[in-house]
Amino acid sequence: MPPAIAMRGATIAFLHTSATHIETFDMLGAELAPGIVLSHAVREDLLYAALKAGGVTPTIALDTQDALRALAAGGPRVVVCTCSTLGAVAEEAAATSVVPMLRIDRPMADIAVLSGRRIGIVAYVASTLEGTKRLVEDSGSRAGVSREISSFLFDDVWPAFQAGRLHDYYRAIAERLVEAAREVDVLILAQASMAPAADLAGRLPIPVLSSPRTGFERALAFVKASA
Repeated sequence: MPPAIAMRGATIAFLHTSATHIETFDMLGAELAPGIVLSHAVREDLLYAALKAGGVTPTIALDTQDALRALAAGGPRVVVCTCSTLGAVAEEAAATSVVPMLRIDRPMADIAVLSGRRIGIVAYVASTLEGTKRLVEDSGSRAGVSREISSFLFDDVWPAFQAGRLHDYYRAIAERLVEAAREVDVLILAQASMAPAADLAGRLPIPVLSSPRTGFERALAFVKASA
């Protein structure tokens, strides 16, 4: 599948692996930067390939880099990868890109390591748990702190997401967050699609961090810096 090209004139271009993210980031744009022009490319095939392979293979990484470069060619101020599974590829691509490239979950990890000693990572894909754990460890290293990291795999909620039963997906995650919150000081939701589950969980005794808002705010900071 050829990568989608960012719309000319877009300020921020997003690479998604699910179309459900488009509404989320359009709403954040309307709230945080009214009038900003966003562009979205959806490459579900990249995530499905990673799930099938059990991780990001060199071929998947190259395909992801091609998709990110195609978006950058559209002229945005910044390109954002919203898929946690592919996030590390975005940061690798950024090293050789004139256009800044961000992974949506880096800001969330940076906040998490400063929010508590025991950090819990929630995901529905095992490969994402490992990738997010490495991300949190890296953020901790950059901040000069060492953190205890626990993983919570909710892999049985994935079929509901695939089937478009989003309320069931959010509700199942929310119910388990209550139990997970008893074991750590802060929880992070590894997949951007999990964000609404935090609201459904109600008042929890610890912070529950998700990546869409913090990632969007970091992208806006790049936009302002380049203005």
